[in-house]
Amino acid sequence: MLNRLTDSLDFQGQALMLRSERQRLVASNIANADTPGYVARDIDFAQALRNATGSTGGGAPAAQLVASQAGHITSQAGTAGLGSALVYAAPSQTNLDRNTVDMDRERASFTDNAVKYEATLRFIGANVRTTLSAITGQ
Repeated sequence: MLNRLTDSLDFQGQALMLRSERQRLVASNIANADTPGYVARDIDFAQALRNATGSTGGGAPAAQLVASQAGHITSQAGTAGLGSALVYAAPSQTNLDRNTVDMDRERASFTDNAVKYEATLRFIGANVRTTLSAITGQ
Protein backbone atom coordinates (compact mmCIF):
# COMPACT_ATOMS: atom_id res chain seq x y z
CA MET A 1 0.00 0.00 0.00
CA LEU A 2 2.79 2.40 0.92
CA ASN A 3 4.57 1.70 -2.38
CA ARG A 4 1.42 2.66 -4.31
CA LEU A 5 1.25 5.98 -2.46
CA THR A 6 4.89 6.85 -2.95
CA ASP A 7 4.90 5.64 -6.58
CA SER A 8 1.96 7.90 -7.40
CA LEU A 9 3.56 10.91 -5.71
CA ASP A 10 6.95 10.17 -7.32
CA PHE A 11 5.34 9.96 -10.76
CA GLN A 12 3.43 13.21 -10.29
CA GLY A 13 6.55 14.88 -8.85
CA GLN A 14 8.54 13.89 -11.94
CA ALA A 15 5.74 15.17 -14.18
CA LEU A 16 5.71 18.47 -12.29
CA MET A 17 9.48 18.85 -12.62
CA LEU A 18 9.28 18.15 -16.38
CA ARG A 19 6.41 20.63 -16.81
CA SER A 20 8.53 23.23 -15.03
CA GLU A 21 11.50 22.50 -17.30
CA ARG A 22 9.29 22.70 -20.39
CA GLN A 23 7.94 26.06 -19.23
CA ARG A 24 11.52 27.30 -18.86
CA LEU A 25 12.37 26.16 -22.41
CA VAL A 26 9.26 27.76 -23.94
CA ALA A 27 9.97 31.00 -22.05
CA SER A 28 13.54 30.90 -23.39
CA ASN A 29 12.19 30.47 -26.92
CA ILE A 30 9.90 33.48 -26.48
CA ALA A 31 12.73 35.57 -25.06
CA ASN A 32 14.90 34.73 -28.08
CA ALA A 33 12.23 35.37 -30.72
CA ASP A 34 14.31 38.17 -32.25
CA THR A 35 17.74 36.52 -31.91
CA PRO A 36 19.20 35.74 -35.34
CA GLY A 37 19.99 32.06 -35.81
CA TYR A 38 18.24 30.97 -32.59
CA VAL A 39 16.76 27.49 -32.84
CA ALA A 40 13.67 26.88 -30.70
CA ARG A 41 13.78 23.90 -28.31
CA ASP A 42 11.02 21.81 -26.79
CA ILE A 43 10.58 18.60 -24.85
CA ASP A 44 8.98 15.38 -26.05
CA PHE A 45 7.06 15.16 -22.78
CA ALA A 46 6.07 11.50 -23.07
CA GLN A 47 9.66 10.46 -23.78
CA ALA A 48 11.01 12.65 -20.98
CA LEU A 49 8.52 11.17 -18.50
CA ARG A 50 9.48 7.63 -19.56
CA ASN A 51 13.15 8.55 -19.08
CA ALA A 52 12.49 10.18 -15.70
CA THR A 53 10.44 7.29 -14.33
CA GLY A 54 12.81 4.67 -15.70
CA SER A 55 10.36 2.86 -17.95
CA THR A 56 10.31 2.24 -21.67
CA GLY A 57 6.55 1.84 -21.84
CA GLY A 58 6.72 -1.93 -21.52
CA GLY A 59 7.63 -1.89 -17.85
CA ALA A 60 11.34 -2.47 -18.46
CA PRO A 61 13.79 0.12 -17.12
CA ALA A 62 15.08 2.63 -19.63
CA ALA A 63 18.71 2.47 -20.69
CA GLN A 64 20.82 5.24 -19.20
CA LEU A 65 23.44 6.89 -21.37
CA VAL A 66 26.79 7.67 -19.82
CA ALA A 67 29.51 10.04 -21.07
CA SER A 68 32.39 7.56 -20.97
CA GLN A 69 34.92 9.68 -22.88
CA ALA A 70 36.10 13.23 -22.26
CA GLY A 71 34.95 14.29 -25.75
CA HIS A 72 31.32 13.22 -25.29
CA ILE A 73 28.79 16.02 -25.41
CA THR A 74 27.01 16.62 -22.11
CA SER A 75 23.56 18.11 -21.68
CA GLN A 76 23.07 21.86 -21.54
CA ALA A 77 22.75 23.56 -18.19
CA GLY A 78 19.24 23.11 -16.83
CA THR A 79 18.36 20.28 -19.18
CA ALA A 80 20.19 17.47 -17.40
CA GLY A 81 18.31 14.20 -17.55
CA LEU A 82 16.17 15.08 -20.54
CA GLY A 83 18.42 13.22 -22.97
CA SER A 84 16.63 12.20 -26.15
CA ALA A 85 13.43 13.98 -25.04
CA LEU A 86 14.96 17.41 -25.79
CA VAL A 87 14.15 18.24 -29.41
CA TYR A 88 14.45 21.14 -31.82
CA ALA A 89 11.19 22.76 -32.86
CA ALA A 90 10.48 22.43 -36.57
CA PRO A 91 10.33 25.82 -38.29
CA SER A 92 6.85 26.66 -39.55
CA GLN A 93 8.15 29.19 -42.06
CA THR A 94 11.50 30.25 -43.39
CA ASN A 95 13.09 33.39 -41.98
CA LEU A 96 15.96 35.38 -43.37
CA ASP A 97 17.68 35.36 -39.96
CA ARG A 98 17.26 31.54 -39.55
CA ASN A 99 15.32 31.98 -36.27
CA THR A 100 12.85 29.10 -35.81
CA VAL A 101 10.69 30.64 -33.06
CA ASP A 102 7.01 30.78 -34.05
CA MET A 103 5.37 33.10 -31.50
CA ASP A 104 1.87 31.67 -32.05
CA ARG A 105 3.13 28.13 -31.39
CA GLU A 106 5.17 29.28 -28.37
CA ARG A 107 2.24 31.16 -26.81
CA ALA A 108 -0.01 28.13 -27.28
CA SER A 109 2.66 25.82 -25.82
CA PHE A 110 3.18 28.15 -22.86
CA THR A 111 -0.54 28.28 -22.07
CA ASP A 112 -1.09 24.54 -22.61
CA ASN A 113 1.85 23.68 -20.37
CA ALA A 114 0.73 26.13 -17.66
CA VAL A 115 -2.72 24.51 -17.56
CA LYS A 116 -1.20 21.02 -17.34
CA TYR A 117 1.22 22.19 -14.63
CA GLU A 118 -1.73 23.49 -12.58
CA ALA A 119 -3.63 20.23 -13.13
CA THR A 120 -0.64 18.23 -11.87
CA LEU A 121 -0.40 20.46 -8.78
CA ARG A 122 -4.11 19.95 -8.10
CA PHE A 123 -3.75 16.19 -8.52
CA ILE A 124 -0.88 16.09 -6.03
CA GLY A 125 -2.87 18.21 -3.57
CA ALA A 126 -5.92 15.97 -3.90
CA ASN A 127 -3.76 12.88 -3.44
CA VAL A 128 -2.23 14.31 -0.26
CA ARG A 129 -5.64 15.36 1.09
CA THR A 130 -7.07 11.89 0.40
CA THR A 131 -4.12 10.22 2.11
CA LEU A 132 -4.36 12.56 5.09
CA SER A 133 -8.09 11.90 5.35
CA ALA A 134 -7.45 8.14 5.31
CA ILE A 135 -4.79 8.46 8.02
CA THR A 136 -6.91 10.62 10.32
CA GLY A 137 -10.04 8.56 9.66
CA GLN A 138 -12.24 11.49 8.69
